[in-house]
Amino acid sequence: MATPIDIRTKRIYDPPDVADGARVLVDRLWPRGIRKESAALTLWLKDIAPSPELRQWFGHDPARWAEFARRYRSELAANPAALARLGELARTGRVTLLYGARDAAHNHALVVADALRDYLETSRDHPAA
Repeated sequence: MATPIDIRTKRIYDPPDVADGARVLVDRLWPRGIRKESAALTLWLKDIAPSPELRQWFGHDPARWAEFARRYRSELAANPAALARLGELARTGRVTLLYGARDAAHNHALVVADALRDYLETSRDHPAA
């Protein structure tokens, strides 16, 4: 029986919880004020973060969200190794994608979560993908 897909997002500034499962930081830069020992990370996947150019263009402006998500999905499609690494973790249980942004409704971890769900759905029939 396949493990159900359970992907969540959470600010890294929120306290770690055993219910988080695998905790993966998806930011390129280490978040200010967080000690590495207290982050309780399973993995820091810098390479999956948006390019610096895209991140700067977006500037956390909700008016640019839809276009940011579209452009970022293109970047993720060009980075299959990073999605595959997350997919390995997600196939074993819950994955919580951690981000530093203040806006819970407009941040790149949401785009990663959607891309990861799509990746897992399309690779479900091909487990070695």
